[in-house]
Amino acid sequence: MALGLLRRRRSRDASGTAPGLSVPLPAGAGAYGCEVVDPMGQPMPGAEITVTALDSHRVVAHGTTDPYGLFMAALPAGTYSVMASAEGLTPARSNVEIAAGTPLTPARIALLPARQLELPPPGTWLFDPPHTAIRFIAKHVGMAHVHGRFTRFTGGIRVTPDVTDSQVSVRIDASSIATGNKTRDNHLRSADFLDVERYPYIDFTSNRFVYRGGSRWTLNGTLTMHGTSRSVGLDTTYLGTVNGGYEQELRCAALAKAELHREDFTLNWRSMLARGIAVVGPTVQLELDVQAMYRDAETPTPPE
Repeated sequence: MALGLLRRRRSRDASGTAPGLSVPLPAGAGAYGCEVVDPMGQPMPGAEITVTALDSHRVVAHGTTDPYGLFMAALPAGTYSVMASAEGLTPARSNVEIAAGTPLTPARIALLPARQLELPPPGTWLFDPPHTAIRFIAKHVGMAHVHGRFTRFTGGIRVTPDVTDSQVSVRIDASSIATGNKTRDNHLRSADFLDVERYPYIDFTSNRFVYRGGSRWTLNGTLTMHGTSRSVGLDTTYLGTVNGGYEQELRCAALAKAELHREDFTLNWRSMLARGIAVVGPTVQLELDVQAMYRDAETPTPPE
């Protein structure tokens, strides 16, 4: 019987568990609790927990961890198998013995990275524009979502022997914004929004690759837009490498996403609303669907 998720005290003991939790227990029941952390040792919300009775092989408790990585349940006395899992990480399994009336002492479960795809070889990789898309989704105030993209950009990846030291750089022509509506596109290019005459480019340069397990990475870096620079983390899924394309060159692919807050870049939507200008909402979902070609002396220049 799942009890719901309880508040954790701030203190920890030397073993890394979180003591001091209390929970009302039904007669004859004991309590199981765990704290799930990711490969970086940070609490992992949304991890899936499945508790199975070993004698009957029946699932007796199932749920996800709370924002602090905690899961708790009251269980009849007995022996159970506990599995913790999360996307991109290797599931962790353990057996636990539950005794009636036992005080709750949460276990700490560290999920490890899943098997990693073969990474691209070191070198320079250039974006292939026909097979790369830079898209965004924004909510139009009072209406449906606006879907758009940038049609002109350059970029590449410098892969180093230690992949965490690699670097991605992207330069977007801000005037190439396209949403399928000419009037709206012209407004987005104006001083009310991107102000492309003063700020013709949007630039992103990474400064750190952080491995999150499986095919997941975070690319931390700096995004410069509208004359303002902010730190941004791109949640990235690496899709692997392949020999293919118009001359069978070596390629790699990835999908990266981030949520941007327009006011971080001095795009003041509230003042425009006050002036009666219909605008998109305060947040924008950015997505980079990238395919890059390995660059050497024999590799052809990517097509325009």
